[in-house]
Amino acid sequence: MVSIPIPTDEPERLAELATLQSLPAVPEPDFTAVARLAAAVCQAPLALVTLIDGEGQSYKGRVGITATRGGREATACSYVICSREVLEIPDALADERFVTNPWVTGEPYVRFYCGAPIVTSHDHALGAVCVMDHVPRRLKEDQHQALIMLGAAVAGLMEARYYTQRADEIITRLRETEELKNQFLRTVNHELRTPLTSIASYLQLIKDGGLDEVTEQKFLRVIERNSQRILGLIDDLLLMASLNARTLAHRPGAVDLAELARRVVEKVMPAARECHLAVGVRAPASVTAWADAARLEHALAQVLDNAVKFTPPGGSVIVVVTAEPVPTIEVRDTGIGITPADLEHVLDDFYRGGEAEDRAIGGTGVGLSITNKIVQLHSGQVHIDSRPGRGTRVRISLPGTAGDTSPSPDPGLPNGHATRR
Repeated sequence: MVSIPIPTDEPERLAELATLQSLPAVPEPDFTAVARLAAAVCQAPLALVTLIDGEGQSYKGRVGITATRGGREATACSYVICSREVLEIPDALADERFVTNPWVTGEPYVRFYCGAPIVTSHDHALGAVCVMDHVPRRLKEDQHQALIMLGAAVAGLMEARYYTQRADEIITRLRETEELKNQFLRTVNHELRTPLTSIASYLQLIKDGGLDEVTEQKFLRVIERNSQRILGLIDDLLLMASLNARTLAHRPGAVDLAELARRVVEKVMPAARECHLAVGVRAPASVTAWADAARLEHALAQVLDNAVKFTPPGGSVIVVVTAEPVPTIEVRDTGIGITPADLEHVLDDFYRGGEAEDRAIGGTGVGLSITNKIVQLHSGQVHIDSRPGRGTRVRISLPGTAGDTSPSPDPGLPNGHATRR
């Protein structure tokens, strides 16, 4: 049995073929038009436009052939992508490489073959444009040149299709980015202007004088609270910038997740009481994970802050800590939930869902994004499961030890889930 040659650039060639075919493929009628033109120019009854992958050949354009796929040995195209030149076989029965080939000994009874490579701008031969006949023969030089040009046309067609799709994607992303930027500026403007206006107003009242000591102290507490709000916003934006630039210091060590969860819940308790929410922790005595305690505490605080803000009065927020199959912190709330459309984007930078906008719930849209980036820094994962009106469940899964840095498996979530890595 004759061995089929493999190109020296096979890994790179296959990678480019996969890339060009990763987006919607060129419509097969376009390839078939090329095959028809090849058949007409070469006056051949059979013609193919083949793309050769790791498993075999796909006949993207065909004339006189009904098959859509075959092995790499089916035609002489495998030899074409190795030589990267026009290959002409005047009589297959006189060539030891093809004398026992099924296409020669049986249907479609090929005796003559001539093919030109499909070579991309990255200099990889992905397949061939070929013509075949049932009788021995030879092509003229101008017919050889026509096949070469058709091979180049197929390569150009594939690349043009790919880059057109990519350009459309980039344009869409740029528009989304522009809208995201505008939304961010509107949000930050509101989040900064509101407390600053409050601070300025209360300072003016204090400056004007005539206030009793109790009222003055009350105003000073409002000023302090709004100042902390501004500082928190600035800290979050700086943290986001550091996480995106990957310049954030990361100092992991053994951390008790149960203790960390209790500590964070204690900090959000005042806000929860104001909202008339029941908040609690369900955890074993100790669950150890390998993490940067300060960063992880900040990540969990962001999730809890969201849970409190989006849960109506009378609801509950529960933090559940488990050790198996991996150390996990899960925040469950009975809040308004997240729509499927928003669920796809809640971990994106500065994204604010429609409910947040409609209900005028404060925030800059960086909380869950910060959480996700911090958890990724720990080689962990964030999973979100939510339905409108049914509450939300955010699961943070972490490595258990210093040596366990591979992403944890997704054990599956009921009622739908979103996984963002």
